[in-house]
Amino acid sequence: MISSDRIFGIFFIFQTCIGFMGNSLLFTLYMYTFLILPHKKKPVDVILAHLTLANALTLIFRGVPNIMSSFGIKLEMNDTGCKTVLYIQRVTRSISLCTTALQSTFQALTITPSDHKWAWLKKKISTFIQPSLLFFWTINMAIYSVIILKTVASRNTTEGGIGYYTASCKSSAYDRQTSSIFLSTVFIRDLFFLSLMTCNSIYMVNILFRHHRKAQHIRSTIQSSQSSPENKATHVILILVSCFVFFYWTNTFFTVYLVYLAKKNYQLEKFSNFFSSCYPTICSFFLIKNENRIPGIHIMKTRIRIFSS
Repeated sequence: MISSDRIFGIFFIFQTCIGFMGNSLLFTLYMYTFLILPHKKKPVDVILAHLTLANALTLIFRGVPNIMSSFGIKLEMNDTGCKTVLYIQRVTRSISLCTTALQSTFQALTITPSDHKWAWLKKKISTFIQPSLLFFWTINMAIYSVIILKTVASRNTTEGGIGYYTASCKSSAYDRQTSSIFLSTVFIRDLFFLSLMTCNSIYMVNILFRHHRKAQHIRSTIQSSQSSPENKATHVILILVSCFVFFYWTNTFFTVYLVYLAKKNYQLEKFSNFFSSCYPTICSFFLIKNENRIPGIHIMKTRIRIFSS
């Protein structure tokens, strides 16, 4: 009978390989577009390049340690290795949060009607993308610098107490003042970006609903609106935002629970890691589905339309 550890390992292998390949394919496409085909570059490509990079790093630095521990392979890491792995995990997860919020904001402004009071931002949003992404990387790297100070290699798998523990590393609890500042900063950041995503989603749903209601009287308009690239992109982002919010809050609940659990449960910690890596994997599939610059995907979509007609 296969043990639960090996089942987790098999799931992590599929999740990490599929998600990493999907995000790597997209990242390669964006880099190829930037360097070889600049005339096909879209403003949103810069956002998506950062999102796919963050997702790929998250999958690797979460997946590989969990795969090795699930199959009983002892991952010998020193203090530096533990600091690096946990630091990258936290930073890339936060970059995914901030970048998804920026992506939803960009799309919300893209579909804003020309007579709307926020329409003036449509032409200026592109100039804010790169400074915003640089700010995201800087602020998140600064926030999680405390991990470098508190994380060390764990040499006793039976250790317990308040703090974040994995099979190879541990991050001990902070003092009260540091903990208060750190948790307040993370909470304010998360609340702001999650609220921004929620507001953007409600705004986009409202615009799509009003557009659909106006187009109901003209059959040709309905058909053209269904095939509109802007509408398709908006639907994809709405799905991604919904998935992100769901997986983010669920993983946050597990993380907080594990930190304050007296006796550490490594099976639950693996489940939490697997759950938190679901969004980076799902994200790549939705973005590939909406990407027409990948020849193989475009041909496959054409064949599906032909056979379904």
